[in-house]
Amino acid sequence: MQKTIDNRRVRSEMTKSALMRAAEKLIAEVGVENVSIREIVAAAGQKNESALQYHFKNLTGLLNAIHIERSQQVQEKRAELLNTAHAETPDLSLRQLCSLMVEPSFQLARRSVDFRRYVKAFGHELALTDASPLDVATQHGGGGRSGKQIGQMIKDVLPNLDDQDYGDRMDAAVILCSASMYRQARRKNAFRGKQSDLFLHSLIDALVGLLSASVSSETRALK
Repeated sequence: MQKTIDNRRVRSEMTKSALMRAAEKLIAEVGVENVSIREIVAAAGQKNESALQYHFKNLTGLLNAIHIERSQQVQEKRAELLNTAHAETPDLSLRQLCSLMVEPSFQLARRSVDFRRYVKAFGHELALTDASPLDVATQHGGGGRSGKQIGQMIKDVLPNLDDQDYGDRMDAAVILCSASMYRQARRKNAFRGKQSDLFLHSLIDALVGLLSASVSSETRALK
């Protein structure tokens, strides 16, 4: 009996994974607005169209599950990189912290074609949201414990920024990371070779400049 239950769970997880990967692939190719439930189910090799509703209720539920899974992967990779960096030096520089903002996703995309498809499918969303990009990223699980740690460390090394300035800069930083990774993911050999390394380090440079720039008198006056 237990073996039968275990087999059902395995099949269920395989079906869910197939649906999620199919959705990422199709959305990366044509955009979420041009993909139907029927197409996702067919691409996942499922004969019953109700499979998606059974596992995720609707398309929104499927997309949320994808974001949660990928966010968890990013959090785990970020925590791993943070622990490694801390083992080498207790006090991380702003550049090291900026690297930890983007390198987890970059490394995952380099190693996994499925993760690259995820970036191609959804990487631009944070750049288009009407809400605070930082808040949306956090709500999607993109922060986690390691994200909160890094956010606080960045704030600590930028004492010239008040809470509003810090929030505005971090929103801009999230948009920069999101849009840049999305654009890079759509290039040929996006995460392989010297050019991809150049992309990564140029993006980190840009983040450092964005976050460390002084607040101008014009900005202060407008505030």
